[in-house]
Amino acid sequence: MRPQFTLFGMNVVHDDGGADNNDDNSPATYADYIKFLKKQVHSPAAVTPPLPEPPVIRIQCQVRARIPTNEGGEMYLYLYKNNQDDKEHMAIVYGDDIRSRSLDCAWRDETILNRIVRGAYYGRLEQIVSEEESRGLVNDEEALTKLEAQQEIAKQHWKPSDVPPLVRIHSECYTGETVHSARCDCGEQLDEAMRLMQVAGRGVIVYLRQEGRGIGLLEKLKAYNLQDLGHDTVAANVLLNHPADGRTYGIANAILEDLQLKRVRLLTNNPDKIQQIESYGCVKVVERHPMVPRSWSSSPALDAHIHQEPVTPLRVAAILNNLTPSPSTSPPPHKRLNEMDKYLKVKVEKMGHMLDLPSDFSS
Repeated sequence: MRPQFTLFGMNVVHDDGGADNNDDNSPATYADYIKFLKKQVHSPAAVTPPLPEPPVIRIQCQVRARIPTNEGGEMYLYLYKNNQDDKEHMAIVYGDDIRSRSLDCAWRDETILNRIVRGAYYGRLEQIVSEEESRGLVNDEEALTKLEAQQEIAKQHWKPSDVPPLVRIHSECYTGETVHSARCDCGEQLDEAMRLMQVAGRGVIVYLRQEGRGIGLLEKLKAYNLQDLGHDTVAANVLLNHPADGRTYGIANAILEDLQLKRVRLLTNNPDKIQQIESYGCVKVVERHPMVPRSWSSSPALDAHIHQEPVTPLRVAAILNNLTPSPSTSPPPHKRLNEMDKYLKVKVEKMGHMLDLPSDFSS
């Protein structure tokens, strides 16, 4: 009997000759074992299966409508459906040159009136229904023919622009936007973005339904109670077994791509938002515009920073990798912070937001 040993649970011997019969069909010799391994490695059964592809984010604009504002301007509200969740994400669009590719696609068997009702029209609509006729839909053939002619002319005159617009990617905040909570600056940021875009006459706010940095209103209100005990906004989320920031921007990227925007000037203090958007490879952030709180903007030290900043990968990476505030952000205390100041200070110091703290801040 030749020397015998075990490899991976199979009995083999050192040489090639006179192998004993193996009832379990395992290789009898070392040479047979090598052949066995080669066969397994090169056979289809031994090929590692490919990793599953991540689900492709698909969105479709369902409807668009013109919204006049109390300030005398107007915007277009785009409502989107997607294959990731059942939420109705939106885009607030200023300017006629930005359009949704999915909205403009023809739907099967639709009429000109169907297209107009879902907002897939060009230019401005003209009133074609009298007060007496307003109880029913337009069904007059002459009126529909007029609509088709008007739309054909408006479509020929429409021209897109390749100038990067102002863009704000904004996550829903019921407490800040609707009940005017002073715990955050979300409502103020949305108002300022809308003001800037109305002044410019062009821009896009992608409005994502991810309340409370992605944890939802229920958990957000629980976090508020923890904050009243002394925990900051990051610690409160973590204590509730949530990430400090659970927001994602894949749907925002898909919406910007649907609006045919390849280069944008982003209103944000959040370097993670820039990094996530650019990671998809469809949209390039060419400038960053800081969102400075109104209560801070009177500070001379901050006025010099209220300008557009070119965005480079090195700058974003440096911010993300260095979340420790510099000595200049921790001066001798002069001012007692209110709740919004504390919230913003935590976002700068713990989440790396690109915002200069006023020199008179204290704890």
